[in-house]
Amino acid sequence: MTRLRGPGGCPWDHQQTVKTLRPYLLEEAHEVLEVLDALDDDGGGDRTNEHQEELGDLLLQIVFQSEIQREHGRFDIGDVCAAITDKLIRRHPHIFGLDAPEGTPGSKEGWEAIKRKERATKADTKASALDGVPKHLPALLRAYRTGEKARGAGFDWPSHHGVVEKIKEELAELEEAIAAGDKEHIGHELGDLLYALVNLSRHFEIDPEGAVRSTIARFEERFRLVEDGLAAEGKTPEQEHLDELERRWQQAKRVIDARQRARS
Repeated sequence: MTRLRGPGGCPWDHQQTVKTLRPYLLEEAHEVLEVLDALDDDGGGDRTNEHQEELGDLLLQIVFQSEIQREHGRFDIGDVCAAITDKLIRRHPHIFGLDAPEGTPGSKEGWEAIKRKERATKADTKASALDGVPKHLPALLRAYRTGEKARGAGFDWPSHHGVVEKIKEELAELEEAIAAGDKEHIGHELGDLLYALVNLSRHFEIDPEGAVRSTIARFEERFRLVEDGLAAEGKTPEQEHLDELERRWQQAKRVIDARQRARS
């Protein structure tokens, strides 16, 4: 990367700044996620080579930004690696023989306690329990992380049963808003319901982004099967009645479920 950015290197690489690289960082991160969705739970599958390639593409973005900062005398890729190494040691005191703060060693609560202590030593921060959650995270992931932070500070339902009751409460309030026909209020209550659902996923340690992606993938597979069946008859979904589309949808679900059982 130093050569690519140096004299006689690549003009495009030389023109980049940390800000212009932002969309490429996002793109590469999402390409890694797309491959992860296709892998087995243990990371195996027929796309492991692609996983390796996409991780390399993502790593390139880290190397690229680090090189730009090195050119300005701020830090380099070695400093980045050293910083994360130091952080891992600090946040696993029970492993590396350091004094551990309150919380069960190795638990999320202990991890959050260490992070709060680190933030409290910085003069330019208020050390809120919610600090450290990037505002540009996807909304579901940000909701999940803020819930984790609140739990680390002791503000959470004791069990998932409390979250389920909260979901029922928010659903009732949403229905009231719908009945009133107030779109702004509907949006407010819908957001509350979604946030409660994310908290339920957190209590079961289910990634809400992954859960929604899986649902979308299932929907797409079923809908395309419906489209294929209609196309074989020279039709499109727009030409069919809703009742017929629903019948074909249920049929597609049965076909796909049978395929999955056969594979397992």
